[in-house]
Amino acid sequence: MKQDEDTVFDRAVTALPLVAILRGITPAEALPVGQALVDAGFRLIEVPLNSPEPLRSISALAHAFPQAVVGAGTVLRRADVGSVQAAGGQLVVAPNFDAGVVQEARELGMACLPGVATPTEAFAALDAGATGLKLFPAEAIPPAAVKALRAVLPPGTLLLPVGGVTPDNTAAWRAAGADGLGIGSALYKPGRPAHEVAVLARAFADAWRGTMRA
Repeated sequence: MKQDEDTVFDRAVTALPLVAILRGITPAEALPVGQALVDAGFRLIEVPLNSPEPLRSISALAHAFPQAVVGAGTVLRRADVGSVQAAGGQLVVAPNFDAGVVQEARELGMACLPGVATPTEAFAALDAGATGLKLFPAEAIPPAAVKALRAVLPPGTLLLPVGGVTPDNTAAWRAAGADGLGIGSALYKPGRPAHEVAVLARAFADAWRGTMRA
């Protein structure tokens, strides 16, 4: 990845290292929900490719919110990476590790967060050029395991648990060594109106910062 693109992703992570996973969102919902997220401080937005017309949503979000890094989730095939970039996406996320997906993303100057659940997968993903690691499914991996994994990973490795994350367990993940979190249905699920997403987004942002709203 080029230095300027690294900086864009790094800036987004520094601002708020929470990835909003908008699985099932439609293009008509994308901008109102995106506005709610950006207003709450989110700078990382993922539209899984098994959503309705995902590339249209990615394009709309990327153009409307240049301060955010927008990309695709559930990217399972190397051939899909270029389509995401062409739509304006800067980020590729997957539930699994596929070396071809990681390599294509890096060749196109995109950040890539493959899914891993074991040290073997984690080191293979890093060797392939992953920007960071999506620890998935986090429901099956207690925070204590994150602490153990952090002890053997190279210093500075970006580690984001995904799955079952709530404002109430955010502190436990952070204390265990998570650098950020991916948040799915606890933040957005199909049909949830933007004003409800706004409330939940603020709750997650505050939980990460350690200042839960009353």
